[in-house]
Amino acid sequence: MPPSDLSLQAHWMPFTPNRQFKENPRLVVGAKDMHYTTHDGRQVLDGTSGLWCANAGHCRTKIVEAVKRQAETMDYAPGFNLGHPGSFRVAERVTQMLPGDLDHLFFCNSGSEAVDTALKIALAYHRARGEGNRNVLIGRERGYHGVGFGGISVGGIPANRKMYGSMLPRVDHLPHTHNLKENAFTRGQPNWGAHLADELETRIIALHDASNIAAVIVEPMAGSAGVLVPPKGYLQRLREICDKYGLLLIFDEVITGFGRTGSAFATHTFGVTPDIITMAKGITNAMVPMGAVAVRKGIYDTIVGNAPPDTIELFHGYTYSGHPLATAAAEATLDVYEEEGLFERAKEMAPYLEQAVHALREMPNVIDIRNIGMVAAIELDPKAGKPGERAFKTYLKCYEKGVLIRTTGDIIALSPPLIINKAQIDELVGTLGGVLREAGRD
Repeated sequence: MPPSDLSLQAHWMPFTPNRQFKENPRLVVGAKDMHYTTHDGRQVLDGTSGLWCANAGHCRTKIVEAVKRQAETMDYAPGFNLGHPGSFRVAERVTQMLPGDLDHLFFCNSGSEAVDTALKIALAYHRARGEGNRNVLIGRERGYHGVGFGGISVGGIPANRKMYGSMLPRVDHLPHTHNLKENAFTRGQPNWGAHLADELETRIIALHDASNIAAVIVEPMAGSAGVLVPPKGYLQRLREICDKYGLLLIFDEVITGFGRTGSAFATHTFGVTPDIITMAKGITNAMVPMGAVAVRKGIYDTIVGNAPPDTIELFHGYTYSGHPLATAAAEATLDVYEEEGLFERAKEMAPYLEQAVHALREMPNVIDIRNIGMVAAIELDPKAGKPGERAFKTYLKCYEKGVLIRTTGDIIALSPPLIINKAQIDELVGTLGGVLREAGRD
């Protein structure tokens, strides 16, 4: 159906300049493996896994069939005081993928819900152990933790916060780690910046006192802010400080989970085990919305064990927590990841992606390139008085030429499905390079 046959006005689109889009809409009507199909029949190579989520590629037969079977068997089951086998199986499989004693999983429906759930669990944990005064939450500048009021409170992207007035009241933020002067064109983790974690101790704990702080939440790699890779030793230092003062450490792995960094989770890639992990996106390969929060055994045992017998230990949950269609999609997705060795494949393909994207260093207006695993960013010099315009025009031109990229400000992010091959990486990066070259001439 061409855009001219649709009424576009009723749909208020998310994170989109609606007036601009509706003047020149871009509609996709099909997807398979590495490609979208546009309304006019063009094939567009997906360089972003949809929105960081279709890690195994699109419309994978095994996942489609699993969801279809489940829909024909049982469409929905309440999650309050009633269960179904799928949610228990998925919880067991996911926790077996995690390090240490991260062995309990709470289901929700999105990354935003996972973050708010994690924050509530952190507060409930300290209250259950008799330290309800620990209610300060620490996020990080340029952090993205979804769009719930909890997530935007601990998040640090100004545009996500400026319209909404008062948020959670007891929140503070670590400095971000992005420094072009010290780290431009780094491959993998930068050498500079681990010391920035010390601000947790020297400034934030000194200001609030550790006895009042519940948790610190960070993305191991900040994705939506433009692929900010953690400096060597930075996450280890955060872990040490949290241990020293009894703070919970939360990793937001909504983007980095399920193979993106070349391991099952970024906690494996960086060798640091948090107390809580949020996840979503790749857990179902984006087939059906699902999110989850993994917690260490001690957190679960403290909250559950300190509640009176026969009472609800954590007053929290969602109508669609552990939805049967979502758990069917998750089980099949985990099968695909395992059977095709996609996490290992990501690790093997990462050096090729790294080499390809860093070859763009001499393109016009490129001021930084950074990468980790199967994700990379190309940062462009902003136009004076028009931040974001240069990257967005690049996005539009790439789409016209059959390649989908993602932009945040003047940063281009690439996060292709883990099934991508070398020829497709060449096409993705080659098309982007051609567009950047053309833009430089213009």
